[in-house]
Amino acid sequence: MTGAVREIVGRRLHPQPTAELVGAALRGHLGAPGLLAAPHCEGHPDRYRQHLLHREPDGTFSIVALVWLPGQRTPIHDHVSWCVAGVHQGQESEQRYRVVSDGPTPRLVLFEEVLNPVGAISAIAPPGDIHRVRNAGAAKAISIHVYGADVAALGSSIRRTYPAPPEGT
Repeated sequence: MTGAVREIVGRRLHPQPTAELVGAALRGHLGAPGLLAAPHCEGHPDRYRQHLLHREPDGTFSIVALVWLPGQRTPIHDHVSWCVAGVHQGQESEQRYRVVSDGPTPRLVLFEEVLNPVGAISAIAPPGDIHRVRNAGAAKAISIHVYGADVAALGSSIRRTYPAPPEGT
């Protein structure tokens, strides 16, 4: 898979088409037995856990496994680069938001909530990439993420976090 991602990134396309092509390359690997070594499937009792699987030497992309125990979630956030997430095990709930400027102050509005089962791909790029992900199931969930950035150097793919909007908005 790393070679396919390297080739796609090397095309130097715009971020959204890059994410979509990387997502297509990732899809066939999801759910495959033996994709991850046992240590990369370990969660953390207090928060979702990130395992770095690959960092491209030139920093153009990173591949990580995120392990989610039941109830664990991200804050509402956006990303430093294009991002692809594919569910490898379990299921994840994703809430997608947009910024609406119809009053004196811009606000976040939830516009879609999807349940992503094994094999589901989410391919996003800034600026339309504000979301929150959580494990809404009763079992561990694992997703494979590919980012157009060096998350080993950055520590995370998250650019900024947002406060949750009031219920019903």
